[in-house]
Amino acid sequence: MSGLGTPRGPEFHSPDWAAAPAPAHTPPPAATRGKRLPAAALAALAVVGLSAGAGGTAGYLAGREDGPGEAATAAPLPQGNVPADLVGAAARVLPGVVSVQVRTGQGGASGSGFVFDNRGHIVTNNHVVAAGRGGSVSIVGSDGQRRNAEIVGTDPGSDIAVLRVTDGSPPAPLALADPGATRVGEAVLAVGSPLGLSGTVTAGIVSALDRPVRLGGQTRQTAVQTDASINPGNSGGPLVNARGEVIGVNTAIATLEGGGSIGIGFAVPIERARQVADSLIARG
Repeated sequence: MSGLGTPRGPEFHSPDWAAAPAPAHTPPPAATRGKRLPAAALAALAVVGLSAGAGGTAGYLAGREDGPGEAATAAPLPQGNVPADLVGAAARVLPGVVSVQVRTGQGGASGSGFVFDNRGHIVTNNHVVAAGRGGSVSIVGSDGQRRNAEIVGTDPGSDIAVLRVTDGSPPAPLALADPGATRVGEAVLAVGSPLGLSGTVTAGIVSALDRPVRLGGQTRQTAVQTDASINPGNSGGPLVNARGEVIGVNTAIATLEGGGSIGIGFAVPIERARQVADSLIARG
């Protein structure tokens, strides 16, 4: 595990919901008292980037004043509409997921990415490659082969970046989900290289859609929320449905002070990621 660096972002801020006054309510029964999260723990809740290594981390904030997301209003998914074969989905997706490694004179960073098209373009997070200008970038596929790559373009506002493989043939691209097809409650897989463990797959569900998340500065955008376990190094990897289609780009997790993943992760919706990636490639 050496060389991964600290898995947490350099800045931690209390999210907006931690400071919001709690609504009036009836005190819980005596049997359940004492089980609530301490106020000090709530104050330490933060949303942080997921890349591992020096120069590749970033702080994030999530808030609720713009609405609770789709969790409370989503229509139930029709039974049988989403296949339950996550084993098959993992087998389809893993060959197209790569580990992204950045090396500079000041250190490096690592994260994940996935093959976007047949021209060798790889989608990842901007905060994974932000320190890569002037350094070297490479990807390692599921076959263990290392390939050199170059940064085509970055968009800090959406936290999306595009790489291009410069030697060798990249794997086949992953299928992208149709716009608006993702539903709360459907099964998903987070795929990537948490803590450098390439080819890692974790399962969960879509916990909410349209969750307001502040990326970097003051820009607030909506994200897909999931309880699939994602950790430092998962940044830039795909969040896929049970059909093996990419529904989002894993970007950040909520964490308590001193802890890692607590089952609240965020992904850039694939509709936005696709638009940004297409624009970066066109400007090339």
